[in-house]
Amino acid sequence: MPYDAIVIGAGPGGSTAAHRLAASGADVLLLDRAKFPRDKPCGGGVTMRASKQLPVDISPVVEHVVTIAELRLGFRRTAERGRGGPLAYMTQRSRLDAFLAEHAALAGAEFRDGVKVTAVETDERGAVVTAGGERLHARTVIGADGVNGISARALSLGGNRSVGVALEGNLPNAKIDVARYRGRFILELDTVPGGYGWIFPKGDHVNVGVGGWESEGPRLREHLARLCAEHDVQVGDLEEVRGYRLPCRAHDSVLARGNGLVLGDAAGLVDPLTGDGMFEAFLSGNYAAEAVQAILAGEEDTLDPYAARLGRRLAMHLWAAWSLKAALDRFPRTTFALAKGRAVWPVVEKLITGEITDVRAATGAARPLLKAINLLARVAGDPGVGYRGAEA
Repeated sequence: MPYDAIVIGAGPGGSTAAHRLAASGADVLLLDRAKFPRDKPCGGGVTMRASKQLPVDISPVVEHVVTIAELRLGFRRTAERGRGGPLAYMTQRSRLDAFLAEHAALAGAEFRDGVKVTAVETDERGAVVTAGGERLHARTVIGADGVNGISARALSLGGNRSVGVALEGNLPNAKIDVARYRGRFILELDTVPGGYGWIFPKGDHVNVGVGGWESEGPRLREHLARLCAEHDVQVGDLEEVRGYRLPCRAHDSVLARGNGLVLGDAAGLVDPLTGDGMFEAFLSGNYAAEAVQAILAGEEDTLDPYAARLGRRLAMHLWAAWSLKAALDRFPRTTFALAKGRAVWPVVEKLITGEITDVRAATGAARPLLKAINLLARVAGDPGVGYRGAEA
């Protein structure tokens, strides 16, 4: 008997979609090629905005709560911001992903790990997924297997305008001044072209990383060494150093067709400014589940409406992120001064916490300053302009 949905990839977005569908009574199969628990290269931060999209409370796998954002420009100018409330939860993907997959199974999804998907096909009747040598049938298929997965290629979906790169490692607490990093994340801006450096506190270590344009790949180790030196730690003390790709979708990429769709990193849904994809993964997981539910209820014939709905929801967010990224790259000092200011930062913080959806909610003195950042972005090429046409 065919499944209602097969979800390929048990990362944050895939497990969220599987959980939502199973909890609604759908017959769901969740697949992943790795045996769980397994780790993934990732900073491991879940903003408060992202956490609000989750179907479960992730407190059991939270290792640190960040309340202060320490922003630095060129390893020198520093601003500390935060109203005292949580900005982000810090976890590790080995723990978070296993936790979310386990709860998807508890909600009723069938979870098979250690199973490699080798083919994905769809037609007007449904989907066929070949996994572990078995042909599995479903009404719909959800591709959530990341930037390097098979789903987007097999379904001819997605399409990225650019791909960033990152390199990170973990530094044991025994090698650092633990109090220096307690309760805060550190962002080192204007240090890597197209990106930044970071230090995120965890339970028994800090995560240290750098990311930027794909062209910076050959220089990432140099950037990482500089970041470590500026914080008086030895790059040789980093453990589990690994690199990964950060996909940023083109505004006109197709994310759903017929009985198949892609979400999260498989859809290129990474924030171009921060390189974070947690919020986008959880959001697209929820939207994917609702799109499948609409088919099962006979309200829709295809998953196509998912793409338009998600595009509208993320349009202003992606436009603003690309704008600020361009402005920071081209005019770092001016943009930094504007963004960290007492008028604009509260807007940024409310975006991080999920109190507002996008910059259109900004009021008062913040509005002309945000317009100034937009003007800088336009001078820098206005890379986010394509997303404006899809806004809600």
